[in-house]
Amino acid sequence: MANPNRQFQVTDATTLQALVRTQPLATLVIAHEGALHANHIPLYLDPDRGAHGTLIGHVARANSVWPLLPQQAVAVFHGPQAYVSPSWYPSKAIDGKQVPTWNYAAVHAHGTLCAVDDPVRLRHILHTLSERHEAHRAAPWRLDDAPPDYIDKLLRAIVGIELPVDRWEGIWKVSQNRTDTDRAGVVHGLMAEGTPAAADMAALVRAV
Repeated sequence: MANPNRQFQVTDATTLQALVRTQPLATLVIAHEGALHANHIPLYLDPDRGAHGTLIGHVARANSVWPLLPQQAVAVFHGPQAYVSPSWYPSKAIDGKQVPTWNYAAVHAHGTLCAVDDPVRLRHILHTLSERHEAHRAAPWRLDDAPPDYIDKLLRAIVGIELPVDRWEGIWKVSQNRTDTDRAGVVHGLMAEGTPAAADMAALVRAV
């Protein structure tokens, strides 16, 4: 993740992996023979597999990406993001030398993306994904709730993918480069927007 300002970089694995768990829809990118291939895929993080965890998901068998694997890949996870108006900075009143910016949090996971076409492993992936996303429900849906022949048919239509993570990168651009007074102004301005996305960013700005 190229960014010249090191004060925005986050290296704490717990922080990075927490964002991945709360925002699991990844933009998954590989390069093959000079072309870039991007897919938007929800990925589950198994923190106990590999030195830095393993990301797990699946794609449709009709998806053209899986026959290209294994390939080096990056999975991009997006956290809170928001426009920041220069009018929110109290320092604007001093000399007017302020411009708009955009705050955001993002995580990049690098590794070698592999395909999983074994039916037993693929079924395990589906069990894992459904249990993860259904766990908070009063009556969670389970893979076994569907007729076995129906699931068998669906299994033939998908291919599993796994990304053992070699390296994590994170960037939290959340007004760290502003004074305490300006950061307070950003929080006030974001909360006045009255949207959940702005409130999420305000919480990150407060935390720096």
